[in-house]
Amino acid sequence: MPRLIDPDTGLSPTEVTLDYGAHSHALLDVEHDFPQGLTRQSFDPSSDQPSGVWRFAQLVDPELDPDQIVTLAEGNTPLYRSESLCAASLLPGLRIKHEGHNPTGSFKDRGMTVAVSRAIAGGAKALACASTGNTAASLAAYAAHAGYPAIVLLPEASTASSKLAQAIAYGARVLRVRGDFDCAMKIVAELAFRGDVALLNSANPFRIEGQKTIVFEMLQQLNWQAPDWIVFPAGNLGNCTAFGKALREALALGLIDSVPRLAAVQAEGAAPFAASFARGFDRLDTVHAETLATAIKIGAPVSFSRAVRSIRETRGEVLAVSDEEILVAKAEVDRAGLGAEPASCAAFAGAKKLALRGIIDPEETVVCVLTGHILKDPDTTLAYHEGRLGEASHANQSRIVEPDLSEIQRAVAEWDAPGRGNA
Repeated sequence: MPRLIDPDTGLSPTEVTLDYGAHSHALLDVEHDFPQGLTRQSFDPSSDQPSGVWRFAQLVDPELDPDQIVTLAEGNTPLYRSESLCAASLLPGLRIKHEGHNPTGSFKDRGMTVAVSRAIAGGAKALACASTGNTAASLAAYAAHAGYPAIVLLPEASTASSKLAQAIAYGARVLRVRGDFDCAMKIVAELAFRGDVALLNSANPFRIEGQKTIVFEMLQQLNWQAPDWIVFPAGNLGNCTAFGKALREALALGLIDSVPRLAAVQAEGAAPFAASFARGFDRLDTVHAETLATAIKIGAPVSFSRAVRSIRETRGEVLAVSDEEILVAKAEVDRAGLGAEPASCAAFAGAKKLALRGIIDPEETVVCVLTGHILKDPDTTLAYHEGRLGEASHANQSRIVEPDLSEIQRAVAEWDAPGRGNA
């Protein structure tokens, strides 16, 4: 059976059980005894297993009965190469791993399939989370698919309407808290501690097991030739934790010969991890988060200590980018035909900044992880292109015209004129 251990001591707390969520405030890791003889070929895609998470079941949760798995065929997300993004970043070896192609439009589905399956198998009666939006949408969908009640707490003022709509449409009990994410997180953690619900945030170690498969799948898509860097957005730091754990395990199993460096990118208005990194990780000072990248608008990241281990083990970097840099990066990602929500594009903005600083060499291979679909936050996209977010260097404004052929021809001609129209 998998064991839950304290990552700092290596001990298995007796008050914690495999259903998780009601027994401890401690951050825990799942430790497996992996089957012998695993090779790269052990994880080749199969028509019998449509999930890109459960294809790696032997690395994620080898003991869970297949009949207990709650899945929406998550994973199997594309790895793109874009000439325009390579040029914009000055990184010819750049690739884009787009997690927005998951069932509910974000990477959260990878962790949710594992955590929901484990919670239900452990006897949970209700599932709950705090969320900036994507976790809520994912939990609501997986709970609905399994026929279980879901309770989600969302910040009233900073949840994108599309994410709120998803949680409501999937049937979750939605509570909009008059406070920020960190406030909602404290409340739902207390509910879990009291035993009222199973906690499905990234503090749940089985979420991390599912999110590891972003890295396993990426490595498989690269024929198990590890890139030099993996760059990703960082909010609650679950992915930073998961990516470090995946690389640790992949190296120990002989699936890779070298370990990529991790680069965690935060928004300047929500950058407690970056500030701690700059001080040598002496402590975490929480902040009141302010950024238009709502998916990473978190001032008290839960997975801090585990994320520190990931950065240290991979000789990684943590940096912050401004909202303006995020918006420009988003416009570039969108115009490449890939599209992503603002928080996702912090990763591309960070890769550009690391290249300009000379930290990433132009000859190095880089994978940027986009975590959410462009339709996760259409309001911000429209506000940028309509000039409602300040100077928009890549603005692409729509025009209202009369249903007249000559007027439409004039509009098209003006749009294509030198110095006019699209940037």
